[in-house]
Amino acid sequence: MELLTVSSTRNRVIVVVDANRNKENVDALEWAINHVVRPRDIVLFLGVLRDFGKRNYSCFPLMSNISIFGVREKLEFLSGNSEVNLRQLGEELERKRVQYQRNLEKFHRQCKRNEVKLEVKLAVGYCPAKITVDEARNSNTRLIVIDSHLKKHQGFICDNVECNVAIMKGKDFATLMPSKKTRTFSPKYTKTINEGVATNGKNPEKKQDSSTQQVAAPTPQTPNWYPLSWRSGFPRAFSLREVEEMTDGFAEENLLEKSENLNIYEGIFQETPVVITCLLEEADRFWRVLIILSRVRHRNIMNFVGYCCTGSSRVIISDFPCLGTVASNLNDDNLAKQLTWKARWYIAIEIGGSLRYLHEECGDKPIVHHSVCSNHIVFSQGCSAMLCNFLAAKCLDIEKSSAEGQNSEKEENLYVDVRDYGVFLVELISGQNAKWYAEESEGQSLVGLAVPLIKDGKLNQIMDSRLSDSNSDSKVIEYMAKAALLCLRARHSLHPPPSISEVLAVVRGDRLAISKWHL
Repeated sequence: MELLTVSSTRNRVIVVVDANRNKENVDALEWAINHVVRPRDIVLFLGVLRDFGKRNYSCFPLMSNISIFGVREKLEFLSGNSEVNLRQLGEELERKRVQYQRNLEKFHRQCKRNEVKLEVKLAVGYCPAKITVDEARNSNTRLIVIDSHLKKHQGFICDNVECNVAIMKGKDFATLMPSKKTRTFSPKYTKTINEGVATNGKNPEKKQDSSTQQVAAPTPQTPNWYPLSWRSGFPRAFSLREVEEMTDGFAEENLLEKSENLNIYEGIFQETPVVITCLLEEADRFWRVLIILSRVRHRNIMNFVGYCCTGSSRVIISDFPCLGTVASNLNDDNLAKQLTWKARWYIAIEIGGSLRYLHEECGDKPIVHHSVCSNHIVFSQGCSAMLCNFLAAKCLDIEKSSAEGQNSEKEENLYVDVRDYGVFLVELISGQNAKWYAEESEGQSLVGLAVPLIKDGKLNQIMDSRLSDSNSDSKVIEYMAKAALLCLRARHSLHPPPSISEVLAVVRGDRLAISKWHL
């Protein structure tokens, strides 16, 4: 699997369902949108109505356009042969059109908010496997999600496409089957920055050759590798014996990071790479982190696999991030060049969205991460940017009240993440790591250098020089810079700090948000 790259061509996620079933059948679409779809993706919802009039047709396609909830959606119709009852076919297609309009309206609104294009096709008479493969081959498809009622076709699809395939196992669970065409696995990971947990040692030399900076992650024993968190039955409790088997008895060669209160190991469970975080201090921190991780579920937050709490053992287990941290990628010239300006902009949107989820959408109590930075953001096996390392996170236990003191305390806690997000935006723009920059420049901060230049309109003086062509992407760079300035400028006692939603609107280029803050 190659490093994250973003081109002008949109990636496509295909969701294929059995349209013969009368019961509302949108679980696969809901799972895909909530867990794998990224901004600017195209989602194709493909309903296959194979049997009509108790016949399987080897038909020719008849194309037609229908307006669904104000958007021109293409539905692909098949007329069968000359013996088909066209009136009956027309009535069935109209019934399906009304059903799709009712069932998909909320998903259309959700996709529109996230800059995702939703397409709908209805195929009558096709073999579900064949039409899915044809659709995948004719577009830049990243993932295919198969409705559980079509799982018998998974073998043919996996054998004939070059993307991964997810098979629904329930409303909120799916199993990932890598394509046989792409079953080589050679993830790279930087041991000195494990799962985004900052080390106590010195950072590796800046710009050093990637072959000396990175080491291979644990290699799965079978080709059918996919993250544990994608499988049904996770997260779950593990026994100490299981954890010992994962790490070969906590062997020294599997130790990624060691500090006074924390040991982190790499390991294998069910032939799948995992990260094992062992907390060596009082239990309060462990339970706080565990409660938070059990609450969060977001496509841009590192996946939680399980835990172990036996005697003095307190362990948290998570998926192994295949492509390392944002910091380790920016630290390497070759990898940094593959993170184009638009790729960095998408990363900023993804992480901003994960923070908005923690602050505003995760239950009745906001969660503050307290440690947002490029070291704590990793690339998953699907190339999404994911926020990790919740060891400093806390749930704000503040009752809803108009009391000034409570509101002020809540704002101050949330602003910690907003300010850290601003520093992260500067890291994306400059290609520098804020912590390492301070060490290398003998105390001068990256923010102290960047903010005055952004204010003075000298953005080109801090932009990552390794990305030469920025003319076509000047707007997205400007949006990130304005948002960083909003996060990092001096606080005014008369005005509340910006929320992460307001900052994210600036990152997206919302004119009203930009004008509101006079940016």
